[in-house]
Amino acid sequence: MIAYLLKRVLYALPIALGVTVVSFALVYLAPGDPLNAIAPADAPAEVIEALKSQYGLDRPLPVRYGLWLARAVQGDLGASIATGRAVAAEVLGALSNTVLLAGVAAAVGVFFGCVLGGIAGYRQGGVVDRIATALSVVGVSIPHYWLGLVLTILFSIQRPWFPAMGAGPGGSGEWLWDLEHIRHLVLPAATLCVIPMGIITRTVRALVADTLNQEFVVALRARGLGPSAVFRHVARNAAPTVLAVAGLQVGYLMGGSILVETVFAWPGTGFLLNTAIFQRDIPLLQGTILVLCLIFVAINLLVDILQPLVDPRMGRA
Repeated sequence: MIAYLLKRVLYALPIALGVTVVSFALVYLAPGDPLNAIAPADAPAEVIEALKSQYGLDRPLPVRYGLWLARAVQGDLGASIATGRAVAAEVLGALSNTVLLAGVAAAVGVFFGCVLGGIAGYRQGGVVDRIATALSVVGVSIPHYWLGLVLTILFSIQRPWFPAMGAGPGGSGEWLWDLEHIRHLVLPAATLCVIPMGIITRTVRALVADTLNQEFVVALRARGLGPSAVFRHVARNAAPTVLAVAGLQVGYLMGGSILVETVFAWPGTGFLLNTAIFQRDIPLLQGTILVLCLIFVAINLLVDILQPLVDPRMGRA
């Protein structure tokens, strides 16, 4: 077990290093000159050279990466070009809102995905199976931004039940668990939970249907075990795969919420990333991408660590 955990941690380290390389290089490989966002259009040549020196743009790319990585390891992601504030502070402030939104969406998606998939797997060919299959196909096919706009029109404009923008009244940015803040959370969370719910429904249905046809389940029933005891064995066999799929979906929600947060003006990392792209704010862009990618790596590492606890056979493999 310990050897398994060490192996997973060692696998994660080069992936994290690769993430830093991609996070740094992608910004510079994108079209456009970063100085366009910094210098005025009619800036003289000496001002351009001074800005290049200030932001290190006159140095070779490997040197810039080395200096950036050395500061990033110490928690210094530089300062935002647009606001002048520390990138780490801006990203962490937005990250709490994204974690809240993605956490609620993931919890709803995983819960209803497991319930629908489990019932559909047990009742193959029935009404619930057909409804769950149709919902899962729609869930994985429908574009996030389109669904967000439709929900906004239906439940914010035609029926003004929920706010269409922001994370709370007044735009203070401080989250409180009261009715007004929860009303702001409903539409973006409902939009974001659709894809993980569809994927998990399909996964659980397939796992349950496959497990029910295996010989050991037939043997358990032949020994006279009741439905609840059989269900526990089926759930135990399906749990590692469901855990892995759910972990991936949480990671995707953390990084893939950019369109949903933009549609609902939710002040999370996706909204921050969108702002940094349009302002070509390189330090903010690099810092946000790096943090999101590292969180994705950390979630997958956590899933790898939890899987043997659910299924001890994986730790002995």
